[in-house]
Amino acid sequence: MATLTLFGLLVILLLIGVPIAVALGLSTTAALLLFTDQPTLIIAQKMFTSLDKFALMAIPLFVLAGNFLSQGGAAARIIRFARSVVGHLPGGLPISAIFACIIFAAVSGSSPATVAAIGSIMIGAIREDGYSDSFSVGGIVCAGSLGILIPPSIVLIVYGVTVDQSIGKLFMAGVVPGIFLGGMLMVVTYIAAVRGGFKKTKAASGKEIWVAFKDAVWALLVVIIIIGGIYGGLFTPTEAAAVAAVYGFIVVKFIYRDLSWKQVPDVIKASAATAAMIMFIIANAMIFAYMLTIEQIPQQLAAWIIDMNLSKVTFLIFVNLLLLLAGNFMEPSSLIMIIAPLIFPVAMKLGIDPIHLGVIITVNMEIGMLTPPVGLNLFVASGISGLSLGDVVKAAIPWFFALLIGLLIITYVPAISLWLPNLMFGR
Repeated sequence: MATLTLFGLLVILLLIGVPIAVALGLSTTAALLLFTDQPTLIIAQKMFTSLDKFALMAIPLFVLAGNFLSQGGAAARIIRFARSVVGHLPGGLPISAIFACIIFAAVSGSSPATVAAIGSIMIGAIREDGYSDSFSVGGIVCAGSLGILIPPSIVLIVYGVTVDQSIGKLFMAGVVPGIFLGGMLMVVTYIAAVRGGFKKTKAASGKEIWVAFKDAVWALLVVIIIIGGIYGGLFTPTEAAAVAAVYGFIVVKFIYRDLSWKQVPDVIKASAATAAMIMFIIANAMIFAYMLTIEQIPQQLAAWIIDMNLSKVTFLIFVNLLLLLAGNFMEPSSLIMIIAPLIFPVAMKLGIDPIHLGVIITVNMEIGMLTPPVGLNLFVASGISGLSLGDVVKAAIPWFFALLIGLLIITYVPAISLWLPNLMFGR
């Protein structure tokens, strides 16, 4: 009854439109009061102690770093560099937009921010170059989803905190899958452009590429600072977030000079609002996870699945289907906080690497950013392009299926996710 009340009330509250954080808190509070002898004070204590973790400090700092760079001209400079490298290929303009999304994802750490920053500049330019809406919108909305996989990734931080795994290893594990999926999206674009009759154009000279790179290098250095700093042992992921925030401010304010002093408070307020929303979700999700623990629901679920004699392959199919379905209706951070404690014990008993599992979950989450009714990337792209939500969904279909194929490959080829963290940190 406790389990039915917990999940039943959560589903009902979500269906009537209650915000996810409030729905998690209310359903947990009701189940605790009705079916346990826990004092109500435990709710406040668990919400507070769940946020009292050093790794979570990285979230507001990465959000701030991403917002500083999004407000400045970093996106335009990255686009110029990407265009100089791949713009001469058939479909070069949309390919360069995807390439720019991959780079900007590593700068901002946010899928919607990546779609907004790159899409606001590139969608109109791609249309003017004679490409269809599918080319101008579909590739960008899907490539933007890489923002939650390529480090810095708030989703990977949430997963790491939830199941107590190394944030540094998770960040490294997101690099190769992110590049791999981005490469698949560019290949789809190239094939579609060749079939559409688009021809190769004159390639940029070495000098033009160098000039574009020099202009973008200050933004690109954020990636080196985060990954190189963590790998080199100079600082932890949380300290890397602080360095990235300060560096991002210095770049857009004093080097690029794209940010006025008047805009700085607005960027800080927007970052604080976003971070507060994420933290409130995490706090409520943690008391939900506490209720799961005292009722031993994860252990019972693990025992039930083990008794079914599911193989590792079958279990991973089940996990992907569950996450793809749930991702249609829930925001990534809250979904991870609910699902990860349930499937993690089973995955460990089946011998699935926890870092690999984190990448699988995150790729599912990025696909969820592309599916209605709560696919945030779709709404951002619709607002930028002027297309209806349905038209954006149709435009994204070829690239969406490429991501699904990529998910299958990443799921069953662990080396794609584990090679880099094993190389850097050891097994």
